[in-house]
Amino acid sequence: MEELDLGKEKISKLLKKFAIPCMISLLVNALYNIVDQIFIGWGVNYLGNGATNVVFPITVICLAFALMFGDGTSAFLSLKLGENKKKEAEKGVANGIIISIIVSILLCTTTLIFLPQLINLFGCTDNLREYALNYGYIIAMGIPFVMIGTTLNSIIRADGNPKYSSISMITGAVLNIILDPIFIFIFD
Repeated sequence: MEELDLGKEKISKLLKKFAIPCMISLLVNALYNIVDQIFIGWGVNYLGNGATNVVFPITVICLAFALMFGDGTSAFLSLKLGENKKKEAEKGVANGIIISIIVSILLCTTTLIFLPQLINLFGCTDNLREYALNYGYIIAMGIPFVMIGTTLNSIIRADGNPKYSSISMITGAVLNIILDPIFIFIFD
């Protein structure tokens, strides 16, 4: 990995190395939802799209926690590496990952237990209920994977390898585009 002195390197070089991969990651993240909505609209119907919108706040809440843990850990990591305190940086990263794992399991469990009440809170109608419950349970089972992955992506970016973080996001998006039609059209 190329070493950059963040305090002395040219801003243009730093922007290319860190900002561009971050923007690509954000764009790819937005594409996840767009692609899902397209395939669900074609393969399920408008009720499927409505159900995903009812469940979407759960995803947003989980992503907010994951970004809080990832970005907070990243800031701590950057500060400690800047102070040349590698052991403290390692402890901070371990704590960030552990808290992400614990909270993701708690959110997964809470969502699985209270999903019917949550979708009512988010405005689910009787027509959408079956679709929202089915989709919500699938989303709930994926919460730990999404949260831990998002947390790790932030940490990887802060560790000086934003390209690797972007590649992992793009890989997930490509798999999503491939697996969406398989699971929606073939496995119903």
